[in-house]
Amino acid sequence: MEASLKDPREDVIKAWYMDDSDEDQRLPHHLEPKQFVSLKELEELGVLSWRLNGGDYENDEDLKKIRESRGYSYMDICDVCPEKLPNYEAKIKSFFEEHLHTDEEIRYCLEGSGYFDVRDQNERWIRIAVNKGAMIVLPAGIYHRFTLDTNNYIKAMRLFVGEPVWTPFNRPHDDLPARKEYIENFLKKEGAGHVVAAN
Repeated sequence: MEASLKDPREDVIKAWYMDDSDEDQRLPHHLEPKQFVSLKELEELGVLSWRLNGGDYENDEDLKKIRESRGYSYMDICDVCPEKLPNYEAKIKSFFEEHLHTDEEIRYCLEGSGYFDVRDQNERWIRIAVNKGAMIVLPAGIYHRFTLDTNNYIKAMRLFVGEPVWTPFNRPHDDLPARKEYIENFLKKEGAGHVVAAN
């Protein structure tokens, strides 16, 4: 019997359901036993992902194609680590506050690693670990947060359609059109897991 072909993204992106412990946010926070979440399940929540060549982003044809097809005209690169990020402690704290944006959040990991946490249809936290070469898109309106892992370093490319707007709307902001659209498009879809009624 042939082994099914492995998705190359799985080398740089893994996801799992989180425990609810208050231990260091930079720890993996696996459930016991571990409960992994597939990239297909993430897609059902609107989270898109690619595996790219993190070491040669200037000449990466795949990145160019994604940027052109999705209209990502703006790009910058930021280092998140105690040495390079001004107001590091305050920033890390604000990144980890549960929030949403009215536009997509697009991050491409060029070096290091980190965690993006998103809510599933039943409000459970899913932790998405990204490593060098991982690019993810969190849809507008999804509640999420970010933290470094215990390596304390990520170098990430931030992409945006047009002029960037980095405004986070900390939960609750269910009245925003972006949130309502997200619920309509992803949480109320037929077959989208066990959907809780959106209040």
